[in-house]
Amino acid sequence: MKARVTVTLKNGVLDPQGKAIEGALKSLGVDGIASVRQGKVFDIELGTADKSQAEASLKAACEKLLANTVIENYRVELT
Repeated sequence: MKARVTVTLKNGVLDPQGKAIEGALKSLGVDGIASVRQGKVFDIELGTADKSQAEASLKAACEKLLANTVIENYRVELT
């Protein structure tokens, strides 16, 4: 089973890297960019076919390592 975990900053948390990317895009002449927020994507291959076990393992991984849940949200998608 494969999964994708997407980690993004919570609303209201400052995103200096997103601001830097936004500025760089504008300086490169890319028009129409209102704002940029950056995040992380993890593609994970699991050794189980049990969906509930996979979700529990991924949630534990997010809570312990992949996301700082004080300032970040995460979303798990199983494929």
